[in-house]
Amino acid sequence: MIRVREVRLIGPNGDQLGILPIDRALELAEQNDMDLVEVAPQARPPVCKVMDYGRYKYSLAKKAQEAKKKQAVIHVKEVKVRPKTEEHDFQVKLKKVRDFLNAGNKVKVTVMFRGREVTIPEKGLSQLKRMLEELGDDVKVESQPKMEGRSMFMMLSSLTPKK
Repeated sequence: MIRVREVRLIGPNGDQLGILPIDRALELAEQNDMDLVEVAPQARPPVCKVMDYGRYKYSLAKKAQEAKKKQAVIHVKEVKVRPKTEEHDFQVKLKKVRDFLNAGNKVKVTVMFRGREVTIPEKGLSQLKRMLEELGDDVKVESQPKMEGRSMFMMLSSLTPKK
């Protein structure tokens, strides 16, 4: 509801029609079978436009839907290793990390400690460093290795963009 006496009117084609009384602006909108929409209420006098409001709302919804479609969804995948993970198992985990990174996901590499293993965090750190060395230069470390409870983790992401 527009509650002022005069408005600056923009026609359906985008042309300036000048400052008109609200009654005349509503009459022009009705003649064109369109709506009178207030587009700039803070201006003095407020700016109103003659347009099809239903079509305008539809186009805004379509634009929002297209923008949402174009957003990239990045998932965080987790790969767990142990301080005593054997060579073949380590290589399998390494391949999985590479696959996740190539798919455009971030990877959380976690070293799980059991029992008294937690007293020697250097072994876990060496596993994480070895993982980084094997992955090479196409990996970015998002967060450095951190100890949290009975596990040590680091976040990795790919430097090469997702295809």
